[in-house]
Amino acid sequence: MTSPDIARTVVGIIGNVISLFLFLSPLPTFVQIWKKKSVEQYSPAPYLATLVNCMVWTLYGIPMVHPHSILVVTINGSGTAIELIYVILFLIYSDKKKRLKVLLVLMIELIFITVLTLLVLTIVHSIKKRSAIVGTICILFNIMMYASPLAVMKLVITTKSVEYMPFFLSFASFANGVAWTSYALIRFDPFITIPNGLGTLFGLAQLLLYATYYKSTKRQIAARRAKGGEVDLSEVVVNANNRDSKFGTAPGAAHINANANGRASESMGEDGTS
Repeated sequence: MTSPDIARTVVGIIGNVISLFLFLSPLPTFVQIWKKKSVEQYSPAPYLATLVNCMVWTLYGIPMVHPHSILVVTINGSGTAIELIYVILFLIYSDKKKRLKVLLVLMIELIFITVLTLLVLTIVHSIKKRSAIVGTICILFNIMMYASPLAVMKLVITTKSVEYMPFFLSFASFANGVAWTSYALIRFDPFITIPNGLGTLFGLAQLLLYATYYKSTKRQIAARRAKGGEVDLSEVVVNANNRDSKFGTAPGAAHINANANGRASESMGEDGTS
């Protein structure tokens, strides 16, 4: 194994660890759902979006599509399993109407990834073309997942408060983007570089917003406490959207995502984009 390969492996392992943290970040929410036996007003959308994102990145990382990408497969395969558990909990603890909607979307996603896999592996015979097709789809999915983190950033600017944007998730999203971008640049892979490079920039923007509005947030909280009867809205919003705030995915993890690529929501592949 050459020196670049060793460096790439080390960075990829770091990206796997960070992406896994992002994938597990909604765990407290699902513990609460399990205890209450109800999903209440929580939305399944972030988890369904991250699930299909991870599945596509897992396909991208297999040897028949993009060789030498085992670390993309490990994190996005793990992300697929984790997100599937989250979705199953939604199916168990949702009312009938929401359960049918979740089941319908899940079936569409499974059919999509099955058809895509069969078409790519049977009709396309070049590794280069397979990588280009699946990689392009991965990038498109990651870009769509940035909508929610951008909405959170807009909320921060509008309210001049970072209550709704937890620092540690923002920092983890930034670190995730850096790790997977570095991984992709060591042996250049544009399909991992593009979404995770964007994830890095968004993560940095979140940290800059946090630094900008941290003091004003403390003043707002102090003012509410002085008036009495403070309502901690941050906990509600964070629990509902913690998955969406991930900008990286695990290379495809963004998330926040460990789509190793951008790899939130979460916000949650080889490019660590989740």
